[in-house]
Amino acid sequence: MNAIPHRVDLSVKPEVTAFFDAPTNTISYVVKDPASTACAVVDSVMDIDYAAGRISHQGADAIIAHIRAHGLQLEWLIETHVHADHLSAAPYIQNALGGKIGIGEQITVVQEVFGKVFNEGTEFRRDGSQFDRLFRDGDRYTIGGLQAFAMHTPGHTPACMTHVIGDAAFVGDTLFMPDGGSARADFPGGDARTLYRSIRRVLDLPTETRLFMCHDYGPNGREIRWETTVGEERAHNIHVRDGVTEDEFVAMREARDRTLDMPRLILPSLQVNMRAGALPPAEPNGRVFLKLPVNAL
Repeated sequence: MNAIPHRVDLSVKPEVTAFFDAPTNTISYVVKDPASTACAVVDSVMDIDYAAGRISHQGADAIIAHIRAHGLQLEWLIETHVHADHLSAAPYIQNALGGKIGIGEQITVVQEVFGKVFNEGTEFRRDGSQFDRLFRDGDRYTIGGLQAFAMHTPGHTPACMTHVIGDAAFVGDTLFMPDGGSARADFPGGDARTLYRSIRRVLDLPTETRLFMCHDYGPNGREIRWETTVGEERAHNIHVRDGVTEDEFVAMREARDRTLDMPRLILPSLQVNMRAGALPPAEPNGRVFLKLPVNAL
């Protein structure tokens, strides 16, 4: 795994506002440049009543309201990866506020795999063109005057990226809070050994770097939390703290993954998120359908 591609400037502290989605235990973020009104949204959530087949946008509307109330200018909608447990609201927010939707360039691998799973046919483009920007490892971008860069941290999925913005890093599902451990690695394209190496890369960031999680499940009944530091993870993470070897992690992760059920929203989530948050095209009768492939995962 490559070294950290750029120096982390711990003196630059973006303003981070979190939005917790209880049905999916997802945390979305508005990340503001401290020197301007520019901001980014990381890992937004679109609401779905799966049993009723209804889409809504309460969570996204709260983010939009926050951005408008504070007079912010949205420049980026960042997806840390193709989520399997919630639907992205990026295009809905983009339609309201603008900004560019970005994801890791390995989205094309995910699109190829799940394009086949959902029998999408040749009309579904597998080149990542649904997104405005495909990030490669080490790519830089700006949020106003705030410098940011992307690091490829696969293992949970092939397209996972960690976004380092000032002294803050948004790790997606690569890592959980210290008492939560790490993400599963058994989805198509996932790999426990690769995940270990990606996590150690994240933990090579300066120890004071703030880490922001995409999910938290409140282990042992504690209150929901989403912010920690590299130092805390290195000292206390139950799966991958300093001293845990790669082989030990792989054995633990693979054994644990064999006991896990598929996420409740994996099938609708993948169909939407591989399209940058857009719903599938309408059928000839004008209705939109999400597929339920049988025995495909």
